Amino acid sequence: MTSPIRVALVDDQQLVRAGFRMVIDSQPDLEVVVEAGDGAQALRLLASHAVDVVLMDVRMPNLDGLSATARLTAADDAPRVIVLTTFDLDEYVLEAIRSGASGFLLKDAPPEEMLAAIRTVHRGDAVIAPSSTRRLLEHLVGVLPAEGSTVGHPGLDELTEREREVLVLMARGRSNAEIADELYVAEATVKTHVGRILAKLGVRDRVQAVVAAYEAGLVRPGA
Repeated sequence: MTSPIRVALVDDQQLVRAGFRMVIDSQPDLEVVVEAGDGAQALRLLASHAVDVVLMDVRMPNLDGLSATARLTAADDAPRVIVLTTFDLDEYVLEAIRSGASGFLLKDAPPEEMLAAIRTVHRGDAVIAPSSTRRLLEHLVGVLPAEGSTVGHPGLDELTEREREVLVLMARGRSNAEIADELYVAEATVKTHVGRILAKLGVRDRVQAVVAAYEAGLVRPGA
């Protein structure tokens, strides 16, 4: 058997952590190995505990989730971070993704959505909660650049036509398998394209690539 996915819970509300732990530990392939009440404590504990995925609250005392995420993901072998928020249109979430988070999850999301998000992020082959990601970006449409602009993302100019197609489909919430079906190619080919897209854009995660596509005007909210 493969080892369980190791999860860290970082939230200043003990009841929230207890509820999440109960749900996560009920799964044979998941295990909570670290709990922390703020970002500073999380960084101390994660320095000595191996973790695969971190569920990180945004608003916490001592050190908030944004700062903690930025420090945590700065390392080459950093775990993947899912930002937790009680607000569907929380402007801080985009900043967290820019800081290195792999996505975000609403605290009131159904348990199965949280479990799927952890597995998805650990797998690294799909964008979490694409509908929620789109809603966030639609909320921020006023600050996104004009359509067609690539200012701030010169790596987009290096993408091939097929890589641009794949990036657009990623931004629309498609998984690798769905992209493969739509483009009539093998899933392994899609994975190769995704890897090249991440490298050319200088991002470590699919979600960050999607944000780059929206910010550059390659994809528009609602499209």
